[in-house]
Amino acid sequence: MTTITAPPMTKRTNSTKPKIDLNDYYKRKVEPHLPRMPWVLRVTDHKKRPSPVFVIKYRKPLDEDSKETRLVERGVLYGDQLRRCLPGIQQVLARVRDEDDKHLDLHQFVQGKTIAFRGNLPLDEGSGSKLALLFRLQERVKDLDRVELMARRIDNFTDEEASYWLSRILHFSRATNRWAIAGMRIMLGGLPGDPAIGEMLKDFDTRD
Repeated sequence: MTTITAPPMTKRTNSTKPKIDLNDYYKRKVEPHLPRMPWVLRVTDHKKRPSPVFVIKYRKPLDEDSKETRLVERGVLYGDQLRRCLPGIQQVLARVRDEDDKHLDLHQFVQGKTIAFRGNLPLDEGSGSKLALLFRLQERVKDLDRVELMARRIDNFTDEEASYWLSRILHFSRATNRWAIAGMRIMLGGLPGDPAIGEMLKDFDTRD
């Protein structure tokens, strides 16, 4: 099974910062938030798909009056698309905050030459909406430059914008959702072969 090699973060990190035990950090600082956060990013392995596979899930109440919830899948990302989107995903994860508005520093679980972590990462509403939007829009888009551009532009959304646009592709009729997806792919990633796509990506690299 092929394992994805993670690209380096675009921003420099302090090389003198002491390394931490990620297993211990996960158990103490991350895992306790899983039952309470509205979104979950699962890093896993699937047969017949390159590893790792990222699955975004939303915590949905069983019914209107129930406090019990179930996780509903909203999208899957893996392979070359994941490789190209990973820097943007890392930036989204770096901004996730818990219920007390403290950073969880989740990006450290998907860094390194290979991604060894397997498990669930809790996400707040804005971060979960951004990743769900990206995972859904990139489906069946073969142009990796367009996929990366969508990831970078979605990362620039406010939490409210991400939640709104996600609702536009999920909560209407099948035809309306399909039209919204097609329109957003063009709005965020341009048309296939458009030279402006490469120019916009270079602009993002310059800003980084």
